[in-house]
Amino acid sequence: MSENMHPNNARPVPFRGGGFRPVAKRGAAIIVFTTLILLAEWGTRTGWITNLTLPRPSDVATTLIDLWRSGLLWTHLSVSLSRLVVGGTIGITAGIGVGMMIGLFSYVRAGLIPVVAALFPIPKIALLPLFVIWFGIDEASKYALIALGTFTPTIVSTYGAVDNVDRTLVRMGQSFGLSWWSIVRKIVLPGALPGILSGLRVSVAIGIILLVAAEMLGAEYGIGAYILQAGSLYDLERLFAGVLILSVLGITTSWIIGLLEKRLLNWRG
Repeated sequence: MSENMHPNNARPVPFRGGGFRPVAKRGAAIIVFTTLILLAEWGTRTGWITNLTLPRPSDVATTLIDLWRSGLLWTHLSVSLSRLVVGGTIGITAGIGVGMMIGLFSYVRAGLIPVVAALFPIPKIALLPLFVIWFGIDEASKYALIALGTFTPTIVSTYGAVDNVDRTLVRMGQSFGLSWWSIVRKIVLPGALPGILSGLRVSVAIGIILLVAAEMLGAEYGIGAYILQAGSLYDLERLFAGVLILSVLGITTSWIIGLLEKRLLNWRG
């Protein structure tokens, strides 16, 4: 046996899987965003990108600062947040409840899955005129649109998460004599929670999209109304400022859901 092959010279091989746990890389996102902004600023200043295509990021920042100082930023944002919270809460709460019932009860599954399958692919924006006829042009129609838009994807993600719970754990709970409610509370709900929270990201993103669409019809205040006004005037600085606000709103909601995942799923280790 050669000297390099001797057992005493063997080097341990590090475990590279890490349990497939995501490792936080602080600063990576900031570097990417900063690089993109600097490239856009350089491109617009040198003429490589025309001002009719993309405004200068520095001009957009100035627009945001003026919007903040005038108080209109909070005026538009607070109205949009209230609509998103009310409509999203109604849709997501109802969606989780119906999704759990579909996942737990066979008769409910047989009766409601065809209904959900029929509603899910319908573009909810196309129903906005109908909601205006039903609920009026005020807040109720906007709440209804956001609620329906978040309702159907939450149902699908919830009953899918329940279906993916390890059935071996359920059988183990039955063998130990646990009641039906104890199995649901101690096994099914914790096992389905990761899938429900993952689906929540999609539902909230859909809610933001529908929020903008609803505010573009008969709304005086709101981020969607602000973007519509900027687009009608072809004011690219204001238009991109509104888009940036929506991006920050999406990042913030995703961050909040991430905090919920860390808090509720810390048992996974």
